Amino acid sequence: MNGVPSRIGRYTVARALGSGGMGEVYLAYSPAGDPVAVKLIRDDRLDPVARARFEKEALIARTVMGTNRVARFLDADPYAQRPWLAMEYVPGQTLLTQVEAHGPLPEPLVASLGALLSEGLAAVHGVGLLHRDLKPQNVMLGQYGPILIDFGLGAFLDSGKDSLAKDGTVIGSVRCMSPEQANGEIKVTSAADVYGLGAVLLYAATGHYPYEGTQWQTIVGRVANKNHAPDLSALPSSLLPLISGMLAYEPVDRPTLDSVIVTCGKLIADAGMSPARARHMLVDLTGSYVPSEDVDDLSPSLWSRIEAQAQEITQDSAAGESPLDTPAKTAEVTEPGRTPDFSEESFSASSTDGLSESTPQEPVPASSLRPPPASTYVAEELRKQYAMRSTL
Repeated sequence: MNGVPSRIGRYTVARALGSGGMGEVYLAYSPAGDPVAVKLIRDDRLDPVARARFEKEALIARTVMGTNRVARFLDADPYAQRPWLAMEYVPGQTLLTQVEAHGPLPEPLVASLGALLSEGLAAVHGVGLLHRDLKPQNVMLGQYGPILIDFGLGAFLDSGKDSLAKDGTVIGSVRCMSPEQANGEIKVTSAADVYGLGAVLLYAATGHYPYEGTQWQTIVGRVANKNHAPDLSALPSSLLPLISGMLAYEPVDRPTLDSVIVTCGKLIADAGMSPARARHMLVDLTGSYVPSEDVDDLSPSLWSRIEAQAQEITQDSAAGESPLDTPAKTAEVTEPGRTPDFSEESFSASSTDGLSESTPQEPVPASSLRPPPASTYVAEELRKQYAMRSTL
């Protein structure tokens, strides 16, 4: 497996699934043999503050419940040399692949897609998180309907233009981002996800995005320009009020997700269907895709590596604990490099602002340790950087 790590955290890697500006995605297996999708983040995209923000959002992401429309967040290690996160593996094809291969979806199925994904986003927003990177590539069309993926990467995507392009190439995030994100605003609201969902539905219905261009700078300029209306050509008239409202320039002018669900339901009813029937039709049309490689057809060598990993965890119970629950002590990715030391000795007590001086502590068993607050880690990193500076 040239260039592919053999293990990431407690997961045994089978093969690469894809790559992008943020890193690589691998199909991997838990020690029990469960397939997962593990995203290995490029280490040059992170600084201590971004890692701390990732830690905070990952802990919250594990609490998302009440929806079948978001790939479950399983685990993450923000402080590995190359941070990673593990999500539920959703076999199938993306909305982008579906539309490119077979053309736009029928109007009632676009409405069904909108209602189902709105329910998923509502669950994400319910715990105080945003997706921030909605696009056709991040909607999987599986055997039970559409699923949002790459939820949990929001911590890396709220810094503006750093996430817009790589080596001068245009990526999907630019074409689907809200005007406030294009203007570099960091503190965006749930309305940004409503806009992103509107862009996804526009693509599903027409095969094109709200804004196009040959360079990412051109697209961003058009998105950010209040006087440059989105391209709604070829959009069926029944969908025009909904999607144009979702793509409104001002966040306050966009509908809520609850309103989107109600409107989509009316569109489905107007087509003479029930929401359940529309979902079944959407699955029948898009969910028949079979991956070229069956995830359950594991080679003997892969089974051997999974079993070896399971035995290692059995012998060392701490090896099976989540990096989000206990400080990392060893490198989690089996490739050259070194994971920073986050053992109990490397952290000191801190006040509520995370900037107090170090104070002695009584020894605490490693098994009972919780990870230090993100603010503590950032404060320690800043102290180290300040101490290394020459005298002014």
